[in-house]
Amino acid sequence: MILNSHIVESDHATTNAPLVLLHGLFGSLSNLGVIARALNTNHKIIQLDLRNHGASPHSAEINYEIMAQDVIDTLDELGIAEFSVIGHSMGGKVAMKIAGLYPERIAHLIVLDVSPVAYEGHRHQAILNALNAVRAEPHELSRKQATEIMKQYIHEDGVIMFLLKSFNQGHWLFNVDAIEQQYSHIAGWHPIQPWNKPMLLIRGGLSEYVLAEYHDQITAQFPQADIQSIDDVGHWLHAEKPDVVIEMIQDFYISKVSHERTELGDVMTAVNKKTRASMHRVFCFTQFVKVLFRISRRIKFNTELNPITSLTHPPAIGIA
Repeated sequence: MILNSHIVESDHATTNAPLVLLHGLFGSLSNLGVIARALNTNHKIIQLDLRNHGASPHSAEINYEIMAQDVIDTLDELGIAEFSVIGHSMGGKVAMKIAGLYPERIAHLIVLDVSPVAYEGHRHQAILNALNAVRAEPHELSRKQATEIMKQYIHEDGVIMFLLKSFNQGHWLFNVDAIEQQYSHIAGWHPIQPWNKPMLLIRGGLSEYVLAEYHDQITAQFPQADIQSIDDVGHWLHAEKPDVVIEMIQDFYISKVSHERTELGDVMTAVNKKTRASMHRVFCFTQFVKVLFRISRRIKFNTELNPITSLTHPPAIGIA
């Protein structure tokens, strides 16, 4: 499936890999806009609507293998081979699944407040009840009317405002039926083979999506995971403390790029040593060939002057 995308070129010429942003459940490509604007200085930004969200196509199927393939198919269509990715919640799981299926495609992996685990229970039943209550109305509702209905099920105004970003002309942009029917796949997770590259995982200190009990499962799949926490924020950490999240991401980029340059320098040093050794061997061989050539000329010259003497007293081998 080719996903709806919003692409913004970098403000400056850059060799950095394009940066792909993946939103969470019930979201859309605009959700990580604050991060996109902050990192656009040195990155080409690609924001995607995941399947059954935003302006991307709807489908009855939802699982992380399929959603990861959607992202890859879309980037292939855009001609992008290597990329960095930032994913929040469900989008973070999609990003981690891409790391499992296409490990060579990801340059940098950053995950916001989600673990590569199967969560137990139903964390979004109240939201689904609210969405269905709005859908059940026989006539098209205004945003104000939809808000009043949703308040009967959801008590956080911020969550209601977030959901209303995907309410257009009386209809939800996301596929409520598919999300509800396939929710076990969204909450679930099939472990991936270890991704042996640095990965940044930022958790909200008040969130329950990245708990200490998940640590072993995280490090088994991401041995180089750097888990950092932001106190006093919940699951929507990038909305509550965007400056802190952005600073952590930028620090991760700086440290990882510095590490990559150090590794590249080590490789080039080794290559230069091998090159110098090879050049020395070539030089010695060339000098040896020159000696043989000079000797052969001397033998020929002496033979022509005095055939008997030249054969009795051959010249010494050396550099003339």
